[in-house]
Amino acid sequence: MMNIIKNLFGMGPEVDYTRLVKEGAIILDVRSKGEYAGGHIKGSLNISVDALQHNLEKLKDKNKPIITCCASGMRSASAKSILKSKGYEQVHNGGSWHSLQNKIGI
Repeated sequence: MMNIIKNLFGMGPEVDYTRLVKEGAIILDVRSKGEYAGGHIKGSLNISVDALQHNLEKLKDKNKPIITCCASGMRSASAKSILKSKGYEQVHNGGSWHSLQNKIGI
């Protein structure tokens, strides 16, 4: 049970976010448009978590790695769950966008 919770919130096995980005992973920022406009990771895709299920056509390849991020890691965890339930294979919760940006060095 604890492993499920850890994986849900991105606290599972260490993920090499830099490698994933270099290999073409999509960085999906699930904050609101206003939050995104206030600062974001260059090249990230912004779809709010509330609109995610209605915008899955923007994420056509279900095998391509996706790294979700938001302000704190809560909405990105929800987005990861949504994507996994829709058949997306490689989804990682990157947590807060600012922390993720520091991890990947962009």
